[in-house]
Amino acid sequence: MQPFFAQRFAKVEPSFIREILKVAVNPEVISFAGGLPNPEFFPSEELEVATAKVLQNKGNGALQYAATEGFGPLRDYIAERYFKQHGMRVSPENILITNGSQQALDLIGKVLVDEGSDLIIEEPGYLGAIQALSVYQPNFRGVSLKDDGPDLAELDALLAEPNHARLMYGVTNFQNPSGLSYSLENRKAVAERLIKHKVLMVEDNPYGELRFEGEHLPPIAKLAPENVVLLGSFSKVVVPSFRLGWMVVPDWLRQKITIAKQASDLHTNGFVQQVLYSYLQDNSLDAHIDRIRTVYGQQKNAMEQALLRHCPGIDFTRPEGGMFLWLKLPQHINAMELFNLAIKENVAFVPGRPFYVRPDILNTARFSYSGADAATIEEGIGRLGRVIQRVL
Repeated sequence: MQPFFAQRFAKVEPSFIREILKVAVNPEVISFAGGLPNPEFFPSEELEVATAKVLQNKGNGALQYAATEGFGPLRDYIAERYFKQHGMRVSPENILITNGSQQALDLIGKVLVDEGSDLIIEEPGYLGAIQALSVYQPNFRGVSLKDDGPDLAELDALLAEPNHARLMYGVTNFQNPSGLSYSLENRKAVAERLIKHKVLMVEDNPYGELRFEGEHLPPIAKLAPENVVLLGSFSKVVVPSFRLGWMVVPDWLRQKITIAKQASDLHTNGFVQQVLYSYLQDNSLDAHIDRIRTVYGQQKNAMEQALLRHCPGIDFTRPEGGMFLWLKLPQHINAMELFNLAIKENVAFVPGRPFYVRPDILNTARFSYSGADAATIEEGIGRLGRVIQRVL
């Protein structure tokens, strides 16, 4: 049969990271490429107990179709946690359980993005968001990410344009790919601009609870609740395979997003939602996250120290949490070419080019420390350092 495809899909590229992971599956390769939670912390035994408990207590009723918005007690739990952590009063009615935050991005694209409409995004920006929203053919407008958040001068210039973008996407805590976070002052400044210019921000926060230095900061959603869709996920703090995320949606948007969800899949896996809720009721999520934070902090420190030893003179970010740090190489080094040399030495990372919507930045790279112990990090960064010395 002669292939044919929808026009909107013509320019959607495969995930660059997923393609790299295919190269890095060789067990001899030390991979800092995948942004994967450390499987040592998956609570498999506790989830086994939770699964049996749901089936024993609810029987076949646990296996029936469920509400589009999600399992009510789980939504209540999320709302209560926002109040406990940030003093945010979020109604459970405004929380929609999704198949990971990736589905939330797709729903936002369906409801809010027209072909050719401007969409502001950080640079570097989350590749998954770029891919998910590309399906709806927006005109991405990049704003540079500084150490304390988006460049406010660049953001002001974009918002000063006639018919400026009405939608903005950003990761405010330990951003993927850079590891950077918005400062409190920057959050307040962004919130003011959202309100003034009537812009909706998609505030993605999958890593916010993985802070191992500094103080927790309020979401921009607390500062401008009518101008923010706040995304969250259990993938980084419980298990990724459940694909359970959520979105906090303002009242004015809630019905349209719910309709889009109904049209997409009727509802997120109802049984898994009940299992997760049972686990959360019987176990301390805070204690579980504390264990993850402690180890990730140690692994981050190990990677920083290894980079200082083996890659002197190379700039990199110093994240206070999350799973990533970001290298800025000398201008003459193409990170994709460096990757091709590094993979021959059995070490992998993600070149930075796919994280930009502007094509001229080639000397950056993302490294994940969450899945490697200190000894593995030392060996892998040592290999990288030897490759860099050859191309300097």
